[in-house]
Amino acid sequence: MFFVDTLEFEGLGNRSYLAGGPAAAVAIDPPRDIDQVMAAAARRGVRIAFVAETHVHNDYVTGGLELARVTGARYLVPAGAHVSFARTPVADGDTVTVDEGLVLRAIATPGHTPHHTSYALTEDGRDVAAFTGGSLLIGTVGRPDLVEPRLTEQLARAQHASAHRLADELDDEVPVLPTHGFGSFCSSSQAEGDTTTIGKERTSNDALTLDVDTFVARMLTGLDDVPAYYAHMGPANAAGPAPVDLTPPRRADAEEIAARLAAGEWVVDLRSRMAFAEGHVAGSFNFEGEGKLATYLAWLIPWGKPVTLLAETPGQVAEAQRELARVGIDRPEAVATGDPAAWVRAGEELVSFPRARFADLAGVLGRGEQVVVLDVRRNSERAGRFVDGSVHIPVHELRGRLGEIPPGTVWVHCAGGMRAAIAASLLDAAGRHVVAVDDGFDAAVEAGLALTRPDATD
Repeated sequence: MFFVDTLEFEGLGNRSYLAGGPAAAVAIDPPRDIDQVMAAAARRGVRIAFVAETHVHNDYVTGGLELARVTGARYLVPAGAHVSFARTPVADGDTVTVDEGLVLRAIATPGHTPHHTSYALTEDGRDVAAFTGGSLLIGTVGRPDLVEPRLTEQLARAQHASAHRLADELDDEVPVLPTHGFGSFCSSSQAEGDTTTIGKERTSNDALTLDVDTFVARMLTGLDDVPAYYAHMGPANAAGPAPVDLTPPRRADAEEIAARLAAGEWVVDLRSRMAFAEGHVAGSFNFEGEGKLATYLAWLIPWGKPVTLLAETPGQVAEAQRELARVGIDRPEAVATGDPAAWVRAGEELVSFPRARFADLAGVLGRGEQVVVLDVRRNSERAGRFVDGSVHIPVHELRGRLGEIPPGTVWVHCAGGMRAAIAASLLDAAGRHVVAVDDGFDAAVEAGLALTRPDATD
């Protein structure tokens, strides 16, 4: 009997897989922290015989090269991928025997990248799983605009063809097991659900229900912003990532924290947005460890800027360190944990700012008070509706556009509160008076705030 174990990485919206039989297995699109894959293999009592990449990833640093080195596995990489290390190139139709009666078959599925390859797992001649990487996702497909702008439409058309090829070659009951699409920005759109099959996708996925021209037009108009750090992931993966070091970083005292802030380095507080607002080191930034830490910190930080992490416990630091290593932020310069009061020098105090709801904002505006309402959602989100008179700067652009925010107290909001907290910390560090709106955007309607719909015709 075969097995498929799923390793989920919620912060990045990705999954990796370990699939095999009684004695041996293949790891598909493994994360940078390979110990998780090795632990999964140990629990199964199997040898990792193969490591397979569906493509050179744009959104995270792979652990494939290191996992293959450590385990002695053959490293399967699409033949069309331009990489700088030794590997086993795989082309369309190539097969490897993972275990007795268990075969992995390469299926060329260009679109997410020109060289993208899916893999069908076959047991005794019957397809039992399809590892589709960034090709066919749950209710959508991988975005085609991450490689080269001039190739975007061509790759979008290739995505349509690749989805149809998978649907034509595989039976309806075959599970579709993608790498992206669980909140990842590699997905061309976000879809609900955790599991799917070829049959389900055949009836619900735009790539399989729309003609190619309609599909391409709809996809290209719906593409969202690309995280800035993606520009560094492909080259790192093509060059061959170095092994990750997850040993505890050195500890910093209050003097060192102050010195790093004075040097222009980033001091990142991983605590909840509630705790941060109540009291934090002046000049520090709030990226919640429980949120999409890796995505937003890597997106906003100047690439290569030294980072010091602040947290309540060493365990929170360790988890953040693991998350950040997956996107190429390899080693925090220092860390501090425990009581935040110990993070400031003698004679200094923690600083704070207020949090509020949309109902509070409605009250302030209703009294005629002059405040700045700052919307830090993405363009696609604001296109639905927004608070009348609000200033719009997406959170990933905020650091470079602080000068565009009018004077006055800034009430900053997003769709749920996490990004508003990031933005509030950036504004607070820049010396602005800020109120973080910690609320779901639907509450703006309930609060009676005047909203504008950009697409309204009346």
